[in-house]
Amino acid sequence: MRVCVVGAGAIGGLLAARLHSAGEDVTVVARGAHLAAIRTNGLKLIAADGEITAEVKTTDKVGEVGKQDLVILAVKAHQLSDVVDGLTSTYARDTMVVTAQNGIPWWYFLKGVTEHPGRRLESVDPGGRIAARIPTERVIGSVVYAAADIAAPGTIRHGEGHRFHLPRSTTRTRRASVPFRNYSRGPDSRRRSPSISGSRSGRSFWATLPSIQ
Repeated sequence: MRVCVVGAGAIGGLLAARLHSAGEDVTVVARGAHLAAIRTNGLKLIAADGEITAEVKTTDKVGEVGKQDLVILAVKAHQLSDVVDGLTSTYARDTMVVTAQNGIPWWYFLKGVTEHPGRRLESVDPGGRIAARIPTERVIGSVVYAAADIAAPGTIRHGEGHRFHLPRSTTRTRRASVPFRNYSRGPDSRRRSPSISGSRSGRSFWATLPSIQ
């Protein structure tokens, strides 16, 4: 599966390295010294079960990655407006967008998971730019229970946790879950929590967890 991880920071980098190790075709969007280090040395992951160096594709522009099967948004919520214009070029007919971000997402009311369907939060999506460029039918929310940090440019240190919650099963969610399930089949998979499980979209939110040193 062609997977683009937008934001190869702590969680994005963890996912990118693990998914690449599991055999997915991974491209990461990063910037600055972190991007330069990944381009030169690969994306390094330090974890309890060993180290991985993932030779992922790299760019600093979302618009350069081409069509993708799955886009994982791992930038901070307030940074999304900086990359959203380039996302439309990644869409093929069935491209899915998984959000792994802190706070109330821009799509929370738009996907009808509350008693206020269709309401847009100006503070989260000023002018509706994000909603206009990421169709809600492509969006799959997630809750991330992993903890990681950037140990150095190009190097991610995994603290704990391998669980990612996606909404209860639909055809689109089942397709999006494939690379996450492949993640769980990598090294040391027997000691991991299930990497994906059902939850009601909108009932849980991102929790930023400290790394275990």
